[in-house]
Amino acid sequence: MSRRPIVLLPEALRNQIAAGEVVERPSSVVKELAENSLDAGARRVDVELSRGGLALIAVQDDGGGVPPGELALAVTRHATSKIVSTADLWRIATFGFRGEALPSIASVSLLRMTSRFPGESEARYVEVENGRLRDEGPAALAAGTRVEVRGLFQSVPARLKFLRSEATEARRCQDILMRMSLARPDAAFSLTLDGRESFRLPPGQDLAARLARFWPPAVCQGLRPFDFDLDGARARGLAGDPATAQGRGDRILCFVNGRAVQDRLLTRAARNAYQGRLLTSEFPQLALFLELPPDEVDVNVHPAKLEVRFRDEGAIFSLVRRALLQALEVMAPTAFFETPPSREERESLAAPSQRALPVEPPKFGSYREFRSSYGESPVAPFSAGRGGEAQRPADPSPPRPQSPSAASAPVSLGDSGLTYLGQVADTYLVLRTPDGLALLDQHAAHERVLFENMRSGRTRGESQPLAVGLELDLHPSEAELLEEVGADLRRLGFGFREAGAGRLALTAVPPGLDAGKAMEYFRAAVSGQSRNLAGLWTMLSCRSAIKAGDVLARDEALALLSAWLDCPERDYCPHGRPALVAFNEADLEKLFKRK
Repeated sequence: MSRRPIVLLPEALRNQIAAGEVVERPSSVVKELAENSLDAGARRVDVELSRGGLALIAVQDDGGGVPPGELALAVTRHATSKIVSTADLWRIATFGFRGEALPSIASVSLLRMTSRFPGESEARYVEVENGRLRDEGPAALAAGTRVEVRGLFQSVPARLKFLRSEATEARRCQDILMRMSLARPDAAFSLTLDGRESFRLPPGQDLAARLARFWPPAVCQGLRPFDFDLDGARARGLAGDPATAQGRGDRILCFVNGRAVQDRLLTRAARNAYQGRLLTSEFPQLALFLELPPDEVDVNVHPAKLEVRFRDEGAIFSLVRRALLQALEVMAPTAFFETPPSREERESLAAPSQRALPVEPPKFGSYREFRSSYGESPVAPFSAGRGGEAQRPADPSPPRPQSPSAASAPVSLGDSGLTYLGQVADTYLVLRTPDGLALLDQHAAHERVLFENMRSGRTRGESQPLAVGLELDLHPSEAELLEEVGADLRRLGFGFREAGAGRLALTAVPPGLDAGKAMEYFRAAVSGQSRNLAGLWTMLSCRSAIKAGDVLARDEALALLSAWLDCPERDYCPHGRPALVAFNEADLEKLFKRK
């Protein structure tokens, strides 16, 4: 290949390269323009979008405005009023400071900026198309600044191929504006999508009130405040109840000195604080605001200012972790992860006349009764009842008692090579294996059974119609999520229809699921705890499965083992947690230091 000489790049090409770093999609434009508004002292920011921002992005504010003589300079690269020296880079107190946003946006669109500076008799505008100044002059505007961006990426159609649907791009713009509104509750914000108002937030709201507009009630009701200071740094915000955790981390919102960031250190500290309260595949809901001296954090490490670097990462990790533990300590522990009480503790808490009785009577008098109730299918049908446990059909007759010797005798499990020995800690089933010993987590095993049952038989849309539809109010965020998971809910067996503005009627439920539990699961799905069919199965199986601490009769344990042995991927629950822990002869010898 022949060598090319080193030359300066043309201005237009330099602007488009910068645009590739700063302007990834419409939401990037919304972010940069709204941040400029706040830096200008705006107390109101109004955003309009058309076709997800591809046709029009308009941001108007009531801020200080731009002097007429500086309008053309504002759309020139590396021109800014926010820093003047190298030292300023280490004490940045504004959102923007690079001077790249407006010229980068203008290089890939038609940009018109109108502004009225205080004391001026009229407003003025400047218009730039694909990086070239096209027009300027007087304009009509009462106060502040209005920036209109039209035809984004029309001059670089290759960029359009990497964008999602208009609805998805609009949601990303809404998410950006939501995060900004949380950082500045003193300011008013509004968003209009294709002529329809999406939200309008009044000034002076507190954090909980702002979040209540964007997060569903099931999540917001479990939020707890925290506020912790350590060595001149402060961590405050709201932390979600572990019981409302979800399978994605999109509700972990982190802010550093008012700037929304995506930081692995903060996320890792948050997950560490929740350790033991969540499964490894679950994420909490969190709005975290970190406040520290500007010279303790470097915000100049990412073109779009989405990442930061801390001077003392260990101190920040400790601050965030301790702050969240402060909030978690006042929350009730999640039942699934709570260590089950010992038999002695349960008996000591029971009334004197009840202490000799089991915590819960066996659900079946015999293994034959269990199989006759559930049929011959090795996978127990999905059903939920009291306490979220799998239930058999109602049986008015009391369970038949078993003799102590029959209850304690080992039972061979057919061709599996396993022998059932009993239950320990009312949580684990003890198995003898051909070469050692194994413990089966009864909750994880039952989760896998229910999950496989739903996967094999609950995707055909079979439903149990309700005689009277159950109506429920939908939060705006729930209505948006329903558009994503609605088809999967119908395949799962739910039937529903609109019942007026903001209301929905549940008309059918999955077979075997009572209406009350169906409503609970439906709410959990549209609250964001799961956004796909496999996630719904996982959530429903977890909530319906036998729990740690449930006493199982021998025949119930045998039925569970039989169903579990016929499941694929049975060594793990649907969350990926191990269901079985095995010790071969060598492992046992090591435990007893025989080797």
